[in-house]
Amino acid sequence: MDCDVVIYNITQHAEQLEEALWAVSALHDKMNHFSGPKMFILVSTVMTWACSKPIDPDDPELPFTDEIFWRRRAHPNFKHHIDLEKRVVKMGKTNRKLFSTYVVASGLQYGMGEQIFHFFFKMSWLGQEQRVPVFGDGKNIVPTVHIKDLASVVHNVIEHQPKPYYLLAVDQSHNTMEEIVKVMEMDSLQVNLRLEAVHIKELFSMEWSCESGLVENMEQVVEEFRQTRGMLPLRVCVVGPPAVGKSSVCKQICEHYRLHHITLKETITETIAQLEFVGNNSDPEAENDELAADLLFSLKESMEQNGGLLEDHLLVKVLKHKLMSNPCKNQGFILDGFPKTYEQAKELFSDEEESEGDTSMTSGHNRRITPEFVLVLDASDSFLRDRVMNLPERVVQEQNYEQDHFLQKLIRYREANMEEETVVNFFDELDVSLLYLGKKIFDTLGPPRNYGRSIEEVKKEERRKVEERMRREEQERAKEERNEEEEARHRAARWDEWTKHLEEVRQQEEELLEVQSASMRSYLMEQVMPILSRGLMECCTARPHDPVDFLVQHPAPVTP
Repeated sequence: MDCDVVIYNITQHAEQLEEALWAVSALHDKMNHFSGPKMFILVSTVMTWACSKPIDPDDPELPFTDEIFWRRRAHPNFKHHIDLEKRVVKMGKTNRKLFSTYVVASGLQYGMGEQIFHFFFKMSWLGQEQRVPVFGDGKNIVPTVHIKDLASVVHNVIEHQPKPYYLLAVDQSHNTMEEIVKVMEMDSLQVNLRLEAVHIKELFSMEWSCESGLVENMEQVVEEFRQTRGMLPLRVCVVGPPAVGKSSVCKQICEHYRLHHITLKETITETIAQLEFVGNNSDPEAENDELAADLLFSLKESMEQNGGLLEDHLLVKVLKHKLMSNPCKNQGFILDGFPKTYEQAKELFSDEEESEGDTSMTSGHNRRITPEFVLVLDASDSFLRDRVMNLPERVVQEQNYEQDHFLQKLIRYREANMEEETVVNFFDELDVSLLYLGKKIFDTLGPPRNYGRSIEEVKKEERRKVEERMRREEQERAKEERNEEEEARHRAARWDEWTKHLEEVRQQEEELLEVQSASMRSYLMEQVMPILSRGLMECCTARPHDPVDFLVQHPAPVTP
């Protein structure tokens, strides 16, 4: 074997145990033939400590350390893991100069896309459930470690070859299940361990990625999850004159990319409804409830004073809150028809925290909500007027596209875009990709960045495909039956025709045979039968022993 270091990770799949045992046994058996020292590192799980008795019954918070690894007791489902750990340690004691072994007991791993935690990160990302479930009472302490920190521990073991052959790889957090709310496997959920990696602290000087644990570094872990899984939000803004078809384009893009469609009317209505709900169920002494009541009052007052419209600063505040919501931050959004002016765009996408002390354009915007793509739709005024005239009356009323209102909106849009500072200029200054109508939108935006369709949608699509397949099969079956019936009719017709033709041929042959045999019958009846009849009569009278010889030898009596 050319490798000097062999690492086996048995924390994810049970079938890895047998392969790891085979590998360490094979190396141990052949160590006398090694050209140099070799090392075997087994990355195991802290579940081999799950049933360990407390060090001090009077002090249950006293942590276990890897210095007393010999006192560990495994969870019933992890008996094979602890057996493998013991065998690995034992094989490393035969000749440590030639073949050394180490066991690194890893906490539940997180980071870089997640494994055991992925289900719960996915639930949070999708946002389809109000709460992420907690298994058990949630009070148990779950030892964890970032995957980068685990890799760093293994790297330090290889580099320093410490004297202790059993090490714990856990971070310094002592978070409970309720605090994490991110664990999937039932066996792992039940672990309740307060562990401390003493050997790692004493022997290694390593730079931790998440020494304080998952809860304290959730923002970093979430970003790693998004980057590793490719679950990056897609942020799009669609601008253009009234009635150009912005909403239709937005709906198609939302359906394809599973984005949140953000419109002014729906966002304002939703915000007011939420604020009213908070007001009806509020605590008079709560500060947030008081702020919600003040905002609700400001919104209603502004709409009353402006004919149902909001002032720009309130409108921007409502939209910014919507864009900063978890669904929009996770899946992304498509902003329909807003902002309309340069100032609105600047206020909506500004980042007060970054812009303090920095007046540059690119550094002062909020990267979390600034669109990646801006779709600019446009058409001539005559085309837009004709389109509005051909719209259904219901749509005209819903969009407030009556002739006077529509023309006023169109004029305001054209005037706003004749200025030096327009919405398009704002995004152009930020180097945001501008896409004008006529290009292939989906090709420019790229593939979807989500988990795809939900289980219900997949089942619905499967049912549709099954129904389509059954309908197609029924049509094909009906077509085959029609073809078979038609073929049967053709076969019956051909059979009747063939039978009729065969009968005619047979009759013709009989007539021909009748004509051909007439002269022969005449000859037999006139020339042969009279002589033969007299000979037979003579033969019957004489009754010879051999009638044939009699007829041959006595021709005279039978001659005519």
